[in-house]
Amino acid sequence: MKIKLLFSGVAAHCLIVGAGILLAPAVVAQNTNSLRSAESFQSIADERARSLALFEEAGKVIQHPRCVNCHPATERPLQGMSMHPHQPPVFRGDGGMGLVGMQCNTCHSEQNTPVVGQADTLKSIPGNPAWHLAPIEMAWEGKTLGQICVQLKDPKRNGDKTMDEIVEHMAKDDLVGWGWQPGDGREPVPGTQEEFGKIIRAWVDTGAVCPSG
Repeated sequence: MKIKLLFSGVAAHCLIVGAGILLAPAVVAQNTNSLRSAESFQSIADERARSLALFEEAGKVIQHPRCVNCHPATERPLQGMSMHPHQPPVFRGDGGMGLVGMQCNTCHSEQNTPVVGQADTLKSIPGNPAWHLAPIEMAWEGKTLGQICVQLKDPKRNGDKTMDEIVEHMAKDDLVGWGWQPGDGREPVPGTQEEFGKIIRAWVDTGAVCPSG
């Protein structure tokens, strides 16, 4: 299904809300970054050093704007590679689903929706059946990779998950997987979700060492 841009009523409003690159100049270039395989870190003999290197590799995904935008430090989501505040203003609301009358699914459907009529400024509206913000306890915006690492390991700030559940979340969760399929006009996170999951699994199996700072 494609949507033609209409500059009136709810249609135009929703297209603006869903635009992760609202009024952004030019199309984001296709991402060519990749992730090293988890197996490639076996050459690091020291297990602690290997664990640290694995998480730093995972940081290419964790700290990518596609992920950080949904882990804001405020009540407002972020947009685009510049991670600017969502326009028009929308807010977290209950369960990260938005405020009454302006919930996420008002404009974000169950799948990415192609858009025509906006040249290169807007090619699609992000979508996923579970579209919502991460809880404020899981905010990543403005944090170092080391701080995010400690947060991921803390049940009080990771949704009361065990490390095995963290691995499952990273490797299998469909909303996490959206980062690799963000819709036309958006740069995906590096690698694949399968590769990322294997890196997180190897990181946990080697002691889940966190970077300092």
